[in-house]
Amino acid sequence: MKNRGGVWKQSIRKNWTMYLFLLIPLAYFLVFRYVPMTGNIIAFRKFIIGGSYFGEEWRGLYYFELFVTDPEFWHVFSNTIILSLVTLLFAFPLPIVFAIMLNEIRNKYFKKIVQSVTIIPKFLSTVVVVMMLNTMLSPSTGIINHIIEAFGGDAIYFMGLPEWFRPVYVASDLWQFLGWNSIIYMAVLASADQSLYEAAMVDGANRWQQILHVTLPIMRPTCAINLVIAVSNVLNVGFEKILLMYEPSTYSTADVISTYLYRIGLENNNYSYAAAIGLFQGVIGLIFLWAANKFTNKVLESGLW
Repeated sequence: MKNRGGVWKQSIRKNWTMYLFLLIPLAYFLVFRYVPMTGNIIAFRKFIIGGSYFGEEWRGLYYFELFVTDPEFWHVFSNTIILSLVTLLFAFPLPIVFAIMLNEIRNKYFKKIVQSVTIIPKFLSTVVVVMMLNTMLSPSTGIINHIIEAFGGDAIYFMGLPEWFRPVYVASDLWQFLGWNSIIYMAVLASADQSLYEAAMVDGANRWQQILHVTLPIMRPTCAINLVIAVSNVLNVGFEKILLMYEPSTYSTADVISTYLYRIGLENNNYSYAAAIGLFQGVIGLIFLWAANKFTNKVLESGLW
């Protein structure tokens, strides 16, 4: 039996170019993902700009006690949960429905056109998307308000009213990512065993029954994994878009943990407090990941582990 070390050396010598390409993503994750984790120590220590990277003085759980007793933090925490769950409620099932609808289209040219048109918004920068929203929803020149006024209604300041922030955010998110998020489901359906559909047709199943008993079971493992990932990111709402969209008049519904951290950490230079909140956010996300995986394993019989 060959020595295991010798096998490794032979494999590296034979496929050294492939291992060389692997070094790039490994270096990326090491430098930009794992090394910065050491900075979490300042959640327990007082950090001063220009001082030690690991803080100057041990404070223990002091910064955690600060945000636990801070009403403003719990307000932005509830905003984050509500906005994330509303987004998840629409952004998770609609790409699945959209993929199924596209899969049922028999005209391949029309299908490609629809796919291309719905995927393009993904490649627009967040700045461009928000500029488009400001233009379309402007109370004086926006096309949406022109339509409302044409039907006898009054112009609405969509971007400045707190009650409209969440609907505008969710709608823009759906428009931007619906087509892109459906790609993985389309790939699953494209690789599906067509004999399953043929067997269902022989058994007399109509198109709806084929979707219910063939298409959805095929998509179930992929849906389960995407659900776990989506739930684990509930607290990671789109920071850039919210930062560009919100204004003081919409803070009551638009201010989330990421924007709160931005103000506390970068604007107020309270890095230890921001690190404590960020660490708490990561722990909660880990709990959500475990709970979502437990749920998908029990209900959908498929999960990440």
